[in-house]
Amino acid sequence: MPASRPLMDRELRQALDAVPMTPNGAFDLTDLAATRAAFRAQAEAAADAQPVDPSVTVETHLVSRTDGPDVPVRLLRPTGAPGPLPVLVWFHGGGQVLGFAAQDDPWLTRLGAALGCAVAAVDYRLAPETPAPGAAEDGFTAYQWICREADALGLDAARIGIAGQSGGGGVAAATTLLVRDRGGVAPLFQSLTYPMLDDRNDTASSHEITDIGIWDRSTNLLAWQAILGDRAGTDDVCPYSAPSRSTDLGALPPTFIAVGDLDSFRDEDLDYATRLRAHGVPVELHLYPGAYHAFDLIAPNSRLAAAFHATWSDYLARRFHPTPAPA
Repeated sequence: MPASRPLMDRELRQALDAVPMTPNGAFDLTDLAATRAAFRAQAEAAADAQPVDPSVTVETHLVSRTDGPDVPVRLLRPTGAPGPLPVLVWFHGGGQVLGFAAQDDPWLTRLGAALGCAVAAVDYRLAPETPAPGAAEDGFTAYQWICREADALGLDAARIGIAGQSGGGGVAAATTLLVRDRGGVAPLFQSLTYPMLDDRNDTASSHEITDIGIWDRSTNLLAWQAILGDRAGTDDVCPYSAPSRSTDLGALPPTFIAVGDLDSFRDEDLDYATRLRAHGVPVELHLYPGAYHAFDLIAPNSRLAAAFHATWSDYLARRFHPTPAPA
């Protein structure tokens, strides 16, 4: 029995047993084209199985820039919520080598409707076609556009949060660093769900998580090789490519971080949270026992997934809709 199995939450273990596995795990990055096609087909099938919610509109905007291709931004807006709306700038998961903005439509639609917020999902460029920090540059371009066009879009420029999941969590963190360092308007918060932050793969958890099949050490090494090429693990990596490389985490917005105890990203995420707090940044940190990477997606009906979604939704609600101070 793999060493991690006895430590795994029972519901999550049952869900994992149903995940199709290749010899290289659930995501075979040795055949990136085939894995991308399968990933897209699965996401599109899941979206097609969901009934259309007429209370949420979807628009795609192409954000232009002078030094590269347009950045597509998928804007989901609950029509019944009073405006101007707070907006969550969202970066999808996929290790920065897989995925697309529309993959999260089903649950982002429910989130936006429940919170009364818009969601701007950024279709950032993927590696290896676009090495880092190309994804973060796309994120910065999209964020600046939302800040500029907030009024015209019916959004509240004072309530813009940055968020991402897995590889997209790393892009979200890098985008937030770019906004700070280039003097942009600070986001209200950054929310990082089991983010991919460190290309060096030298933490205890990066060596420990090798046998689960969901973004284990071998998959992560291949992803970072695609993202950075020969720079991976060397001194020639900037914080906008791998946010853990930043030595200055001051003057960043309040941060939410969630990660599972059986996630290879566990220790780099805990370290990032600790260093943020040491720099005076308010941090809300959640570590889920017995949970592997992307546990809320693999086992969405589990108790741990429900606990995570309740906690995360509560955080977003508190940030977007704070309780008025007593008179």
